[in-house]
Amino acid sequence: MALLNQTYTGRDTLLDEVIQLGEEIVHSRNLEVLRENANLNGESFSGKMSKFGSEYAKWYANHFVMPARLVQAIQDNIVYVHDLDQYAIGTTNCIFIPFDKLLREGFNTGNGSVRPPSSIMTAMALVAIIFQSQQNSQYGGVSANKLDFDLAPYVAKSFAKYFRKGLDYFEEGDASAELGDIAMSRSDLRDGYPKAFKYALKETESETLQAAESLVHNLNTMSSRAGGQIPFTSINYGTCTSPEGQLVISSLLTATMRGLGSGETPIFPIQIFKCKQGINQNPGEPNYSLFLKAAECSAKRLYPNFANLDAPLNLMYYDPTNPDTEFATMGCRTRVLADRFGRNHLSGKGNLSFNTLNLVKIGLEHGIELGHRKEADERGFYRELTHYMDIALEGLLHRFNIQASQKAKASDFMMREGVWEGGEALAPDDAVGDLLKHGSLSIGFIGLAECMKAMYGKHHGEDEAVYQKAYDLIAYMRDYCDRQSEIHNLNITLFATPAEGLSGKFTKRDRAVYGPIPGVVDRDYYTNSFHIPVYYNLSAARKIELEAKFHGLCNAGAISYIELNGNARSNPAAFLKIVQFALQQQVSYFSINHPIDRCSACGFEGIIGATCPSCGRHENDVHIRRLRRVTGYLTGDFQTRFNAAKQAEVRDRVKHDV
Repeated sequence: MALLNQTYTGRDTLLDEVIQLGEEIVHSRNLEVLRENANLNGESFSGKMSKFGSEYAKWYANHFVMPARLVQAIQDNIVYVHDLDQYAIGTTNCIFIPFDKLLREGFNTGNGSVRPPSSIMTAMALVAIIFQSQQNSQYGGVSANKLDFDLAPYVAKSFAKYFRKGLDYFEEGDASAELGDIAMSRSDLRDGYPKAFKYALKETESETLQAAESLVHNLNTMSSRAGGQIPFTSINYGTCTSPEGQLVISSLLTATMRGLGSGETPIFPIQIFKCKQGINQNPGEPNYSLFLKAAECSAKRLYPNFANLDAPLNLMYYDPTNPDTEFATMGCRTRVLADRFGRNHLSGKGNLSFNTLNLVKIGLEHGIELGHRKEADERGFYRELTHYMDIALEGLLHRFNIQASQKAKASDFMMREGVWEGGEALAPDDAVGDLLKHGSLSIGFIGLAECMKAMYGKHHGEDEAVYQKAYDLIAYMRDYCDRQSEIHNLNITLFATPAEGLSGKFTKRDRAVYGPIPGVVDRDYYTNSFHIPVYYNLSAARKIELEAKFHGLCNAGAISYIELNGNARSNPAAFLKIVQFALQQQVSYFSINHPIDRCSACGFEGIIGATCPSCGRHENDVHIRRLRRVTGYLTGDFQTRFNAAKQAEVRDRVKHDV
């Protein structure tokens, strides 16, 4: 099972490795380790404590758990195992939480039971508690895939409460009378009891907004993960057309635009507006005004991002009668809609783990940039690619066996409360394997652009023939995943990797071997997944067109984004035009980046150079908080939380003309 070939004489070497790990953390000698996760302050006491456990767990997995071929592939700098610290104990990655079920039936946190809420204020408070409880059962993101639908019933409960109160207060009727289901859509109640109805509407709108503000504040302040992390929360919404659901959407957007206590842009939850023709994409559609509001909010706060339900990859599973079949994402980009075992919906399952391939090194070994050949050795490239995909898959399957053998009580809240669908039927000592098969195992990739440059001398944004070769390469990887799904009878998918901590790791080691090869290994990072390089100058429309085709291949998730030139807040029409164009091009998941800086002295928020335009203070004298997006989510200040590679990438990002 494990790579354990050290002799007794090698124990001193192992001990030295462990001691060095500890010393680097204690004395903050390795900032790349401490800043691997932008959501974790690795230099804090709790962050260092978390890193002690994390780094030892990685060391243990490398030496005693993982298959030998996988360990060698990691040493070869071609395969990367994400969240390696969780490998040995069998933790799973991320999940879409069935909030409708938990709110309707109530739940138990392990310390006490919680009854179903009777108002929207209580319901949104419980959403935060559920997020907080679930994140301890896994290591990745926690997401609501249809929060507008899930919370609409509790808006109705609040409305009914206020309506009956209004009947009594305005003496318009008997507050205890049988009136059926009291809802905001009941025109007969509006016409028959106008004062009570108007009162109930205003009070419900006020309570829902307060609840939304409370939720946003809670999800930005509940540092409950190891190392003082804020849980990686995502909320998807936009398609519920009931008045109650529309109020949930509108209130969340308003709360986000208002910002946190001092007006700061919220980092969490990652917010995703689900776009669907016939619902919110054209004038006259029921939620079109909410789509416009979402674009306005994104132009101001960078959220929400935009999910395209009409993209062919997502539309094939869409059932208009079941919002659980609507495409949604974990926020970073993860997608888990399809299931070969029939659960072609989202809530109650998630991704299990993923491994990423360094396409650049394989390209260097078989391309023209090293000067070893005049034409790329494509046959050798694909032979080696397949070899390492086999190894990456071997690692996923090995890890899946560890995950599948875990007992239900190990993931506690997730299984006991049925957050993972079917978990509530398991006894504490039952293995979870038969349920986890509904999740996904993903093979990811990084550096397609640099790979093409290494192979052919140009990246896929520079040459049409190279673009086709790039597309064929990713199509080959997708076909491999599909074939392996059939062979192993598991959901094996292709991932456009969100390379945060990984961003510079492959590059640093490749540069030590090959040197700073121009256009390939001359920067501190490899380009994310299939993206056109951030430093390559082209229009927003062209970047979207080039990247759009790859979305249909990456069934484990992908994101595209552009960098706006200028202050997005001053040009909402252009902002909206870009979003609509991306949706028309069948981009599955899209966002627009633009700088948001905040002066800590006066609170001014906008674009700030070295000097605040409001108070005139220089960045040498006051902290300028520079908010930027990384891998789909935001982080507080890229200059202090991003690792060096991602900082370099941000500095290199060109602004795209509209």
